[in-house]
Amino acid sequence: MMKPDLAVKLGGLTLKNPVMTASGTFGYGPEYADLVDLDKLGAVVVKGIMVDPWDGNATPRMLEVKGGLLNAIGLQSPGIEKFVTDYMPFFDTVDVPLIVNIWGRTIHEYADVAARLSDQPRVGALELNISCPNIKNGGLAFGTDPDTARTVIEAVRAVYKGTLITKLAPNVPDISLFARVAEDAGSDAISLINTIPAMAIDVKTRRPVLANVTGGLSGPAIHSVAVKLVWEAAKAVSIPVIGMGGITNAYEALEFLIAGASAVAVGTANFTDPSTSLSVIQGIEQYMADEGFASMTDLVGSLVIGKE
Repeated sequence: MMKPDLAVKLGGLTLKNPVMTASGTFGYGPEYADLVDLDKLGAVVVKGIMVDPWDGNATPRMLEVKGGLLNAIGLQSPGIEKFVTDYMPFFDTVDVPLIVNIWGRTIHEYADVAARLSDQPRVGALELNISCPNIKNGGLAFGTDPDTARTVIEAVRAVYKGTLITKLAPNVPDISLFARVAEDAGSDAISLINTIPAMAIDVKTRRPVLANVTGGLSGPAIHSVAVKLVWEAAKAVSIPVIGMGGITNAYEALEFLIAGASAVAVGTANFTDPSTSLSVIQGIEQYMADEGFASMTDLVGSLVIGKE
């Protein structure tokens, strides 16, 4: 029996398999190079980059909670110039597509960082972060208002001709609407979900645990929510969907793929077991072989509802 074909296409970017790392959980690549064979991954999505260096939020800004991780890192970033000079050359030493997550506090900043990366041949795609709930300016408003989301996507699309992925916010009334806005505004793919706004309180001090008061919840606790939102988004658009949220094994990744995602991203699990992405790839391949799926096209969106 022939091995299943795990290759997927996201806009103009072809991945050898559908498993990538989620932004903010894998550093800029070199941090995990001694722990994971990066060449085996579908893609590496690096931590969010903006125009200027950014320290992020005050500490404490991370907390393990039941079923996941609460974080308010605040998109700490070295800035675009340092990223290009100090971090990007590493990707000349590995054979894996590079996807750069970008963000800004204004539409102009989004466009600036996208334009700066438009002439970098090693960049396979941009992931446009309009959904982060942890910063005080920009992210929340961009990701939760359809008109503002459209405006920032169109601004980036005007200066960046490569593959553009828009990362959607989960805390909206209708994910299908935002998926369609992203597609209509020129996105080649969408990714979801980002973290879910949440908070924790120290009952002894009666104060918030995080210095930022609120943060974003990720990990197994949000997985079923993410599967449902990915299913709804995939039904609403014709562009590829990248599903993420609480993946710890191949079974959970397969849920996203069967629901309609063309690819998946492993996030919080990278902190507890850096090899999770590799085991997910192996598990997907074994499942496809066992169930008779020759290619990802056959598997994606194969959900059965009602009587067969």
